[in-house]
Amino acid sequence: MRRPLAVALAVLALLTACTSHKQHPDQDDVPAPGTLRVLASSELGDMTPVLEQVRQDTGITVRPTYIGTLDAVDLLAEGRADGRYDALWLSSNDYLRLRPEAAKKVVSETPVMSSPVAIGVRPAAMARLHWKPDQVTWAQIGQAVQDGRLTYGMTDPARSNSGFAALISVASALSGAQSALTDADVAKATPRLKQFFKGQKLTSGSSGWLATAYARRGDVDALLNYESVLKGITGLTVIRPRDGVVTADYPLASLAATDAATREDVRRLAGALRKPAAQRLITERTHRRPVVAGVALAPGLDTSRRRELPFPGSRSVADGLLDAYENELRRPSRTVYVLDTSSSMEGDRLARLKKALTDLTGDFRDREEVTLMPFGSDVKNVTRHVVSPSDPQAGLAGIRRDTAALRADGNTAIYTSLEKAYDHLGAGGDTFTSIVLMTDGENTSGARADEFDAFYGRLPRDRQDIPVFPILFGDSSRGELTHIADLTGGRLFDARQGSLDGAFEEIRGYQ
Repeated sequence: MRRPLAVALAVLALLTACTSHKQHPDQDDVPAPGTLRVLASSELGDMTPVLEQVRQDTGITVRPTYIGTLDAVDLLAEGRADGRYDALWLSSNDYLRLRPEAAKKVVSETPVMSSPVAIGVRPAAMARLHWKPDQVTWAQIGQAVQDGRLTYGMTDPARSNSGFAALISVASALSGAQSALTDADVAKATPRLKQFFKGQKLTSGSSGWLATAYARRGDVDALLNYESVLKGITGLTVIRPRDGVVTADYPLASLAATDAATREDVRRLAGALRKPAAQRLITERTHRRPVVAGVALAPGLDTSRRRELPFPGSRSVADGLLDAYENELRRPSRTVYVLDTSSSMEGDRLARLKKALTDLTGDFRDREEVTLMPFGSDVKNVTRHVVSPSDPQAGLAGIRRDTAALRADGNTAIYTSLEKAYDHLGAGGDTFTSIVLMTDGENTSGARADEFDAFYGRLPRDRQDIPVFPILFGDSSRGELTHIADLTGGRLFDARQGSLDGAFEEIRGYQ
């Protein structure tokens, strides 16, 4: 279903890695002197050792809140970062500059390091394709995918700058654009882009989970991501295509709502990160490229130059490209929502679940298949809906109708319900297939954990590739849900630290 990009980007990603602070800090959340509240791209969690060294050198402590790049721009544009954050540190500010209401919130920016989008390829695929790393082009990559000789994973362009940059790179190459992409270029590239995205086997809202899922899956040949991420994965040949790349420059920026003293701390932090010793530490620890002359690249980073592919010159082109990806180009999604409607969900918890699911219907894509599987002591019913491009409202109305009809009763049969979800899905097929599990309690009925483990172990390999994304809510057990996520290759989302709406929305990047 076509919908405004603002809906897709409306909810913050849940916090990850080294920050334990609230998802939406209060206006009176005043940091201690010398502490900067930084809204940062999610992959910057690997900068912790560098930031600790900077803290020792300058006394400035960075308190990061990790978020997808495009989500952060939306947060700024809506004014929800004012007074809550002191600085912005995204992989790129290119998309931000297309949003005047967000760009005016930034008063300075200093590039800290860089990393181009690249493709990492398994040795077997390199041998099969007879590629020489320094000669490969995006057009060759596209042709290999179209011929069925290469499969890959990449992050969701609507949430992650690495995914968006990869989308721009491929669209530029396949359209033959010699300058910034235009609407005509996107239209020209669309037929070949459809073929290209048939080779995408993995999607993700974060680079870290994508790398883990890729290592688990032996049937995916390559990853599209930042060079720095790919260099951290053993065994990949990392290729920067010869016909050009889109590069992240990680600018550290002050926010307009801060005072002079805070801006001075941001300036000092940027200066410390650009000192030669810090630049050497950055490239050695993170495989990113230094931006200060005279600092050598970490071993293994290619020194040859590549043309920089231009970012779209207007928001309409950028949003049009994202909309085309979401609703026409990508594989459709197929998801079973396994929903705890046991007696403990009665009242506010059930009301919150209904609201979250109803709100989520604004984010479902064309061609998406959504199955609702509420459970108590057993699965209560199974309803399947498809968001048809010819009549999307019919499918969405059905989801809202079935959501409104949810009732709370019975015990909590988590594992029995998951088994029935796998039985319902069968093989994954030509879709991004997943299971979302929402429960507010521990398993009290039906199959036990060990019985589910045995059931999962007997599944064919293609069905074992279907991940479960559990949501921690109410009185559910973190250990129980973490085990389910780890076993199936999914990821746990914590609605107790953020919100149930936010957890459902963040999972969208993995579907």
